[in-house]
Amino acid sequence: MKVTVIGAGAWGTALANLLCQNGNEVTLWGHNREHLAAVQRTGRNEVFLPGIQLSKKLRCEPELAPATDGADCVVVAVPSRFLREVTSRLPRFRGIAVSVTKGIEDETGLTMTGILRATLPAAAAGALSGPSFAIEVAQGIPGAIVAAHPDASVAKTIQRLFHSSTFRVYTSTDLLGVEMGGALKNVVAIAAGVGDGLGFGDNTKAALITRAMAEIRRLGVACGANAETFSGLSGLGDLTVTCFSRQSRNRRFGERVGRGETVEQIISGAVEVVEGYPNARSAHHLAGKLGIETPIVREVFAMLYENKNVLQAVQSLMSRDMKHED
Repeated sequence: MKVTVIGAGAWGTALANLLCQNGNEVTLWGHNREHLAAVQRTGRNEVFLPGIQLSKKLRCEPELAPATDGADCVVVAVPSRFLREVTSRLPRFRGIAVSVTKGIEDETGLTMTGILRATLPAAAAGALSGPSFAIEVAQGIPGAIVAAHPDASVAKTIQRLFHSSTFRVYTSTDLLGVEMGGALKNVVAIAAGVGDGLGFGDNTKAALITRAMAEIRRLGVACGANAETFSGLSGLGDLTVTCFSRQSRNRRFGERVGRGETVEQIISGAVEVVEGYPNARSAHHLAGKLGIETPIVREVFAMLYENKNVLQAVQSLMSRDMKHED
């Protein structure tokens, strides 16, 4: 297939390389012309994937319209806050649009494919999500992920595009559940990082992940997702790796918050996007709108947006009324 990857960060570049290896005709677009030219010239993306030699078949194109001209599929790998603006420039695209961005739009409560359905009305909008660090995919380290679309045949087409001997792709028709799991786990990873920054142990993190899964499931089901989806790769799998791995940007962000740095200090020097930061706000607002109890999300929001002391946030969670486990 002819595929365009929109977004030349770590994840977009890793997937573009994988798609080339799978025999597709792949074009990579990015907003930074100089960076994109360097990728084309050197065959490497040293800013985001240092040390990885990319396929010689990968073509870089700095103009969005020529990059997507004639494409059967576009893979959208831009940060969530830019997704609507970028994709709205392609209103006539009629192929398959695959979001690999994890997020919830604050103003609307839409997932990323919800935005794609609005900006690309003629496209079939699906998602690819799960426990997958870009560098490990680029290195060919075995992993698994989920391709989701309400139409099983479209999900299978996405599956065939990405599936390889080291990248196992499953399918799901619960698109909303797959996306909600991916978006909400980033918020929990920040909480996990805060615990690491405070010096908490494995008991704390295990308890956090388990109770966070109950919150994610509650909010996801209230939005219309299937409860079972959150026990899969895009739910429990993604949550686990993001909360435990030293590679996790969201966990590292939370760790710095736990050690006393301010959000402004951390974000001002960041190269990569920490999606859990805006998602904490959008998830908190969505839960409030639906009347769903999400105490962990609430405390992460309070720490990041209301300057609540991290130890006070922990105390708020631990001093809640005793209850039956759900």
